[in-house]
Amino acid sequence: MKSILKLRGLFTAVTMLAGAHPATAQPTLNIAPTGNQSVLYYTSTPENYILQSTTNLASPNWVTATDAVTASAATVSNTAPAKFYRLFYTNPPAGMVLIPAGSFTIGNSIGDSDNTTANPTNVYVSAFYMDVNLVSLDQWQSVYTYATGVGYSFADAGTGKAANHPAQSMNWFDCVKWCNARSQQEGWTPVYYKDAGLTLVYTNGNVGTIVYANWAASGYRLPTEAEWEKAARGGLNGRRFPWGNLISANQADYVGGTTNLYDLGPVGTNAVGLIDGYPYTSPVGSFDVNGYGLYDMAGNVLEWCWDWYGAPPYQTGSPYLGGTDPHGITTGVRRVERGGSWDFGGADAARTATRNFFNPANPANTIGFRCVKGL
Repeated sequence: MKSILKLRGLFTAVTMLAGAHPATAQPTLNIAPTGNQSVLYYTSTPENYILQSTTNLASPNWVTATDAVTASAATVSNTAPAKFYRLFYTNPPAGMVLIPAGSFTIGNSIGDSDNTTANPTNVYVSAFYMDVNLVSLDQWQSVYTYATGVGYSFADAGTGKAANHPAQSMNWFDCVKWCNARSQQEGWTPVYYKDAGLTLVYTNGNVGTIVYANWAASGYRLPTEAEWEKAARGGLNGRRFPWGNLISANQADYVGGTTNLYDLGPVGTNAVGLIDGYPYTSPVGSFDVNGYGLYDMAGNVLEWCWDWYGAPPYQTGSPYLGGTDPHGITTGVRRVERGGSWDFGGADAARTATRNFFNPANPANTIGFRCVKGL
């Protein structure tokens, strides 16, 4: 359970269910009124917890409370509008990291003249967990074996150069079903369904299947385009790549040596990928992490996202119209893929703001994915 406190003159404490976490280590929130202010305090050291607040419990938008994020107490005005507080457990599942909530500038904010489909705008993204690494072949096969044993069907079995290389050659539909299977295997509620009422878990069907997402579910899913870019930037806004404005073979597995001044090459595919032959992928995690602790957010293989692709003029739902937690436009022909790969687009495609797209029914050995998970 988590404690939630409402502050405004009269103090009311209520409780709500929390995610899976060690109950014995959970702190609780308490209030001590002091005149026109109150002090929030915790009953124990809140390791792996953050203090969050919202102004509406009926439709909450929990944000990190800026009045106390590093201490065990906060001072809150009693005369301000009503606000609710909670301690939220942030310890991520194994192999994932927490991507913090917040606003960022999505798109081509540095003005690269050849990037005309990613007009920069401000987007707010709620906190979520993301896989540190691309889904490896070994990980794919483990869940795939479970899934096919409990009634899932896939159009493609998926492949990869080695167990620790990224899984690839799975279409978008299969990746979505795999996310559901991973959720069920680990005891989480699946995200994807075949009906608008969210009652029929998506386990079968490919081309022509309409997939519905339950965004409140606890299971694994593909990132939205906005989530992917926020995570890829690693907290570093206004840069061409997750680490800065230049790229070289020491930083990503991509086809180097183009005429772009920001591409330091050398010419040809990155040497790490060349070691074991075609396809020239690299073992996941071969290069440095970004600011959030994520590997391969540029290069190796492109990554499927949830969103349908849409260029300007942007339709309703596009992250390039700004807003909070955009899920993309409602219909389309191709799904978004991001991040560049060992054999597609060179340094251009590896830029954080570059938008790529592909037919969701088609697999390719340059496309893989990683999962995210709601809090």
